[in-house]
Amino acid sequence: MDAISYTAARTNLAKTMQQVCEDHSPVIITRSKSPSVVMISLEDYEALQETAYLLCGQKTDKKSLTESTS
Repeated sequence: MDAISYTAARTNLAKTMQQVCEDHSPVIITRSKSPSVVMISLEDYEALQETAYLLCGQKTDKKSLTESTS
């Protein structure tokens, strides 16, 4: 995962966004006096959300199964 400064991200915003979307590779944007952030494509974000939702459902299913067999 690449890391760039806030200034570089601002200067090259369109290029950085294009790279993130094409490569499906997140970019860390560092800030000197604030926490860093991560830029990811909307497609990758939605995939992460779906994965988290499905994994949460699996935990619930396992919990229900454990409770029903107790």
